[in-house]
Amino acid sequence: MVNKINSIGAPTPRPVTGPTGGTRSDFNRLLQDEVVKQGEVKFSAHALKRLAERHITLSPSDLRKINEAASAAEAKGARQSLLIYGDLALVASLDNRTVVTAVSGAQSEQRIFTNIDSAVIIR
Repeated sequence: MVNKINSIGAPTPRPVTGPTGGTRSDFNRLLQDEVVKQGEVKFSAHALKRLAERHITLSPSDLRKINEAASAAEAKGARQSLLIYGDLALVASLDNRTVVTAVSGAQSEQRIFTNIDSAVIIR
């Protein structure tokens, strides 16, 4: 005995729709912003706290030099780098391009850095 399957209750495909309210130009702008941001070094909450405690501010020029140093170290295969910029030492995880801590030379007691595989002196 053969039983036929009725098409009653069978799912009907619905057209795929995107999110509402946005336009292609909004998406393109967001995508472009993200592409630009990907190359920038970020600062962890801990590093930002250390910079604030030590009254250290970084200008756009300083940030550009730090980004260039991180990119150079990353190009050489570094993963955890000590970035030395004047009297400031920054430990950066290059896998996620994040500065994880900041130490001012005047306030550093031991001056020992562990778990790094490279050092870059920024000029």
